[in-house]
Amino acid sequence: MSEIIFMSAKSIATGIRARRFTAVEVVEAHLARINEVNGSLNAVVCLASERARTEARRADEALARGQNLGPLHGVPMTLKDSIDTQGVVTTGGTMGRVGFVPNRDSTVAARLRAAGAILLGKTNTPELTLAGETNNLVYGRTNNPYDLSRMPGGSSGGAGAIVASGGSPLDIGSDTGGSIRLPSHFCGIAGIKPNSGRVPRTGHIVPYGMGAVDSLTQLGPMARYVEDLALTLPIIAGPDWRDPAIVPIPLGDPADVDVSSLRVAMHTDNGLLSPTDEIRNAVISAAAALGEAGVSVEEDRPPALARLPEFHRAISSGDGSAWTKRLLAKYGTTETFHWLQRRLDEAKVLPADEYSELLEKADAYRSDMLDFMRGYDAILCPTAAFPATEHEGLFEESRSLGTTYTGAYNVTGWPGAVVRGGTSPEGLPIGVQVVARPWREDVALALAAVLESALGGWQRPPL
Repeated sequence: MSEIIFMSAKSIATGIRARRFTAVEVVEAHLARINEVNGSLNAVVCLASERARTEARRADEALARGQNLGPLHGVPMTLKDSIDTQGVVTTGGTMGRVGFVPNRDSTVAARLRAAGAILLGKTNTPELTLAGETNNLVYGRTNNPYDLSRMPGGSSGGAGAIVASGGSPLDIGSDTGGSIRLPSHFCGIAGIKPNSGRVPRTGHIVPYGMGAVDSLTQLGPMARYVEDLALTLPIIAGPDWRDPAIVPIPLGDPADVDVSSLRVAMHTDNGLLSPTDEIRNAVISAAAALGEAGVSVEEDRPPALARLPEFHRAISSGDGSAWTKRLLAKYGTTETFHWLQRRLDEAKVLPADEYSELLEKADAYRSDMLDFMRGYDAILCPTAAFPATEHEGLFEESRSLGTTYTGAYNVTGWPGAVVRGGTSPEGLPIGVQVVARPWREDVALALAAVLESALGGWQRPPL
């Protein structure tokens, strides 16, 4: 079993096509692994076991007829519980959707299934995906596979935990302030937040059309291996003629990127909250690895980073969190998890002139960040200021700026990839972040692949 469950999705697809194992065997191995670890993790909150078995048999029958269902033929996957899946309960972690069964797939789910992927089940998320730790009133708390007393991050914490543990080779997360990249960092896997406007949000719990906060949320793949991010992103990217923010800009292939021609700015501290020594050293080691691969690396950071707290959180809450309250009303939720309720209670309605000034500050920030990036192809930096904290530790005031390393690039909209680059003294994963120029996911993934090869990437948890 271990041979299959820790393989990449790409290798699994290749093995099925080569008849080294069947889709049924692959699905059964992953279901068995979920059964083995999920009691400790609480990462997979809804299983679609029988449907998965049926689809695996059909995949094997199709292959026997000489029919290829696509690049993910027979490959199992999980999907974050914020992503609609036809016929499978999708709660988004909110009580108003307990028992809600969508009658159609989200765009990303439909595209993955059309490419041959098989849904095993849904992974846990905080309510409406709006927290950095994965816990909710519907399913409870998810634990980190490297230390059960610690959090896996959020909001794609269930995805990060089960992928790291071998229960699924692939998941799709969502990222509004770091919700793909932080769990990837805390759980030692690879993940990418694509460029704003790349992947449709149709069928996500926080949908498209969210006004001032619309551009912050993106969907992207999470996996143990960078090659699976590169395999999956082209499948889910591109207009669906429903999400009006999606732009038909060609997606480059990381294999075509000449990394020796790239210039990278590296910084270990964003000037808002200094990282631990181990995280700083991981970024320094990553910079050295890129240098050995021929990349030109300079120590530099965007001056505008320090201005992020002036407007970042206030954009989300400046309407009194009315957009969040509208979502809760839409889904019929009357009882909310205490983190979200505190967020609602603390939100203050700003006068229109103050709120419009915040939006202007955000635009000035984006412009200044672009001006900095004129001299570089990518930025190498920490993903967060610390490794996985104890449960609820992320909400301590002393750590409140620790996630600005990711949130900065939700505001710019640029693509950011995370890959494991080290280990803390407690044995926890440390991810390093590579942020590329607008629309250059291929550059972010090419550099992430270099770091994965040089620094070792994902390592099996003790679970």
